[in-house]
Amino acid sequence: KFAEVQEEVKRLPYKVVAAKNGDAQVEVEVKGEKKTFSPEEVSSFILAKLKADAESKLGEKITQAVITVPAYFNDSQRQATKDAGKIAGLEVLRIINEPTAASLAYGLDKKKDEKIAVYDLGGGTFDISVLDIGDGLFEVKATNGDTHLGGDDWDMAVMDWIIAEFKADSGIDLHGQPDALQRIREEAEKAKIALSSAQEYEINLPFVTADASGPKHIAKKLTRAKLEQLTDKLRERTTGPVNACLKDAGLSSKQIDELVLVGGMTRMPSIIETARKLIGKEPHKGVNPDEVVAIGAAIQGGVLKGDVQDVLLLDVTPLTLAIETAGGVATPMIPRNTTVPTKKTNVFSTYSDNQPGVEIVILQGERPLSRDNKRLGTFHLDGIPPAPRGTPQIEVTFDIDTNGILQVSAKDLGSGKEQKISITGSSGLSKEEVEKLTREAKEHEAEDLKAKEKIETRNQAENTAFAAEKMMKEMGDKLDAAKKKEIEEAAAAVKEAVKKDDEAQIKETAEKLNT
Repeated sequence: KFAEVQEEVKRLPYKVVAAKNGDAQVEVEVKGEKKTFSPEEVSSFILAKLKADAESKLGEKITQAVITVPAYFNDSQRQATKDAGKIAGLEVLRIINEPTAASLAYGLDKKKDEKIAVYDLGGGTFDISVLDIGDGLFEVKATNGDTHLGGDDWDMAVMDWIIAEFKADSGIDLHGQPDALQRIREEAEKAKIALSSAQEYEINLPFVTADASGPKHIAKKLTRAKLEQLTDKLRERTTGPVNACLKDAGLSSKQIDELVLVGGMTRMPSIIETARKLIGKEPHKGVNPDEVVAIGAAIQGGVLKGDVQDVLLLDVTPLTLAIETAGGVATPMIPRNTTVPTKKTNVFSTYSDNQPGVEIVILQGERPLSRDNKRLGTFHLDGIPPAPRGTPQIEVTFDIDTNGILQVSAKDLGSGKEQKISITGSSGLSKEEVEKLTREAKEHEAEDLKAKEKIETRNQAENTAFAAEKMMKEMGDKLDAAKKKEIEEAAAAVKEAVKKDDEAQIKETAEKLNT
């Protein structure tokens, strides 16, 4: 939601606006026009690029995918990811939690039973999962996390420090200068990465802005110790989820056999030390924190296609699913860390005499009052026969699939007839919007392919002209004057066509040069 990202918006070099349904959307300029993109669309662009890269590498079309998400993603975020896959032209076979995927890569060949903790700190989210693995069984015992904690927060902390230092030196506040903010953010990330191996980093940003006295530059030294001081509170924020996860799993840190680190942020010495202290184990060194999740997703794809045998994956729902009952109370239906897929049915009734319908509000979260939890959607059940309050019997069923995505059904037991319910999501894209964007993506795919072909034609022509000119320099004295002139003119014609960006002329002149 737009209202939930106000702190982040202040430090972004691009504009974030509210959609009609309250979602956050990115506003950018494309070919001189202002356009807004939903998070699903932005995600689909990334998935489409990955799809294209994989197709180029494998030499065949890709239509299906297993997509990993942070374990602590809620239902809306999972559905949005599935929608993004569809827009990108992919059938999403499974949504799999990142720590679970990592455990697959780590434990595929493990025969003895082990209890492992997967500490996953990536660019935008933090997850901690405890699993029981051994002999092909991967059972998630508990998961916890923070979907607003990741490497971006470390970048922002460094960025804030650079801006504050510059303001103290020059009196200029750079918060309102998007170009400067973009450069500072990129430099902050470079500094963070460099300080994982170095003790000191030189921040150098020439011509970052200007005032009446002339151009201004940023030149500052940032030490690893200073970075750790700036981000101390961020590291501490992983403590609560880790302790809660161990408690939910019914284990102490002493009962954990292995600690697996996942995500680029776990390359930072201070993060490694934090994880080591929390779990009380030296991190496992045999996995690449950047690759292990993708490898696990590939294994899961192999399981789904029958290529990988004797692997059973039992994941859990990360957050409690509940409905709102009288007085705004959140009444749990499926507690957090319940193994999925799962189905739970409860019977509810009316609050008033002769009530013709009920509104059931679906919630996700751990708070006792509905207003403090994430509202996933509203279910309307109409056509209840008139009766005193408490008499109608309304059976509500929560059904979570293997992707962790929730479906809800309801029926009136009094009439014995199942009622249709309309689900109004509180955020995300509607089915129609997803289908529209999928169509548009396919249209753009054709345009992109055409543009790519044009570039390839141009590059080939330039290479041909370059090769001809090179040959003339090396062997021109061996050619008769007429042939030499013919090749020179043909090469010049190709270069002129490229300069004009005339595709037909480029093809024609390149063909002539080749013959």
